[in-house]
Amino acid sequence: MTRAVGAAMAPTGHVGDDDMNVRGGTALYAAERQQEILTQARAQGRVEVGSLAEALGVTVETVRRDLTALERLGVVRRVHGGALPVERLTLEPNLAARETQHSEEKRRIAARAVLEIPEGGSVLLDAGTTTLAIAEQIPQDLKVTVITNSVVIGAQLAEHASVDLLLLGGRVRHRTGAAVGPWMQDALAGTYVDVAFLGTNGFDPERGLTTPDQAEAAAKRAMVAAGRRVIAVSDASKAGHVHLHRFAAASEVAMLITDEDLDDDTVEDLDAAGMEVVRA
Repeated sequence: MTRAVGAAMAPTGHVGDDDMNVRGGTALYAAERQQEILTQARAQGRVEVGSLAEALGVTVETVRRDLTALERLGVVRRVHGGALPVERLTLEPNLAARETQHSEEKRRIAARAVLEIPEGGSVLLDAGTTTLAIAEQIPQDLKVTVITNSVVIGAQLAEHASVDLLLLGGRVRHRTGAAVGPWMQDALAGTYVDVAFLGTNGFDPERGLTTPDQAEAAAKRAMVAAGRRVIAVSDASKAGHVHLHRFAAASEVAMLITDEDLDDDTVEDLDAAGMEVVRA
């Protein structure tokens, strides 16, 4: 990849201020600077325009042009305020791996989400570790009907005395423990719940909520259609991630419950798109 980036970005002819900067007495050409940006993105999981400009000693406009060049090469994806390496967008961790990621944030998000469950009402719980955290925190005396396509959530709630549990059937994805496919979607076709809680692999003000798997996206779309009120639950690390399949526009989601790390600019953009944001 180093050779590919360098070859694509090698400067020709006159070298101007945008082509080269000096750091520590060493001149960095655009291709070298872009390789440094890519290295940081892969090491840190994301990069931000402002911090890159300061570290590299260039203007934010130069960094934005570098990120655009890297995006055209297909090695990063531009997001609000920075960029993500494509590896982070394409890999879908399994359920066990997800349970160890941002666990404290998920517990806080779940505790806030439980407050949105109506007494005696009905809710949908999408498969996922944040929705599993919601299931784990449903009070023992809260009477509610829970519909889920998650075998893990089903097992969690099977002996919950005050929960009327309905399981959605279908082909179970081993990676997520979610039942997907026509059986699951047909079961929801004539169903309406008070609140649908959905997890997501990524959320973005313009591109909405997305996931890498086509079948899982179809299942989530069916859940969106079945919810009188749709609430997304996701930690802030997924902000700006855009995956292959969109299952909901930002305007279709009444509320996003996330953690305190979500930046103010993204909150404002989501609010403008019609989504209330709660940081737990």
